[in-house]
Amino acid sequence: MRAEYDFSKGKRGAVMPQKGKTRISIFIDNAVLDEFRARAEKGGTGYQTMMNEALRSYLSETDQLVTEKVLRQVLRQEMPEYLKGLTEPSGGRTKTRR
Repeated sequence: MRAEYDFSKGKRGAVMPQKGKTRISIFIDNAVLDEFRARAEKGGTGYQTMMNEALRSYLSETDQLVTEKVLRQVLRQEMPEYLKGLTEPSGGRTKTRR
């Protein structure tokens, strides 16, 4: 083992860069993420892979620009249970607005 090491030419980041993919941070609704994770567990695949496939499928079918609104719509189309969960009352009680 050396007494000193020269890191002057070192670079930050992954040692082996991934080709064809980029790491990003993104905010996803909790219910959307939970549904993708549940489906991925049942299917024996990764939830990020499933999200990527859903987006890729959508992009191959349309020329529409991907905006936040469109992205949310696409993710919800992939999860009918998510939409069903929005209409069901939580805790078994319904609230009436007056």
